[in-house]
Amino acid sequence: MRRAGLSVPAGVVAPTAQNPGRKTRAAGLSIISNSALIALKVAAGLLTGSIALITEAIHSAVDLVASVVAFFSVRKADQPADEDHLYGHAKVENLAAALEGVLIVLGATVIIFESVRRLADPPELDNLGVGIGVIALSMVVNLAVSTWLYRQAHTHDSPALEGDAAHLRTDALTSFGVLIGLVLVETTGVDVLDPIVALVVACAIIFSGVRIVSRSSRVLVDEALPPNELEEIRDAVESHGAPEIYGFHRLRARRAGSRRYIDLHVQFRRGTSLERAHALSHELSEAIRSRVRGADVLIHLEPEDTALREDPARRRDARVSAD
Repeated sequence: MRRAGLSVPAGVVAPTAQNPGRKTRAAGLSIISNSALIALKVAAGLLTGSIALITEAIHSAVDLVASVVAFFSVRKADQPADEDHLYGHAKVENLAAALEGVLIVLGATVIIFESVRRLADPPELDNLGVGIGVIALSMVVNLAVSTWLYRQAHTHDSPALEGDAAHLRTDALTSFGVLIGLVLVETTGVDVLDPIVALVVACAIIFSGVRIVSRSSRVLVDEALPPNELEEIRDAVESHGAPEIYGFHRLRARRAGSRRYIDLHVQFRRGTSLERAHALSHELSEAIRSRVRGADVLIHLEPEDTALREDPARRRDARVSAD
């Protein structure tokens, strides 16, 4: 079987591509907005001498790197499986999100270092009206773009876009903090408030970065799906109603990018033909996919006897029924 120029061994059922066009455009918009805001913030920072504005420029530069990572990761993640990646490339998105979180923390470290240095020798600030206008514009733009990115991330279940949106939302919130700081400096004339605000902003940035790394890492180590999704899977099987289905066990489920990989053992009553069991397994797979988005389902067929051997309580119940 061949998909999009990539070969997959015959007989292997591989994840299909998820049409990355919209996700790629969303990441591209983030790149454009970040690039423009970096230029504005650097210019305003140099004009005013504000470390808080320079801090925001560094934050936006980190966001730009994250946006570039997201741009390429969503393209790679939606490529179909190949001979070296039989489960596809979906985890590239989770890896990208983890990298974005690390970049956020590193950027915040630079901010903290520069802010502490400025606390010892606060600079004189000029032309704060320009800085206030630039940071207010940055806040509005980042709120708008991040809201749109969150919507796209939810639509496509994309960890990379969600991480990118989180960066921009954090940038918007920190811009609000910087805006308050600049207004206070303008009204009070206390220049030391500028590096203090930068330090507070850096702490908020670190918190955001650590949260993104933690969330992505859980997927990279194959953490189980959340309880609500596992319950949907169980309910899909238990509510099917086919009399041939005796039970199921060994349910395992994990996530990779926007996909969920689910496997379970379904037990069929004595006398069920292989053809009927096979047909029912397809029906169960469709029922699970209708409840859990992006699900790749693998069902192992077992006879009723395996459940009786493994569960003494069921074995006793079966003897009572036979009597």
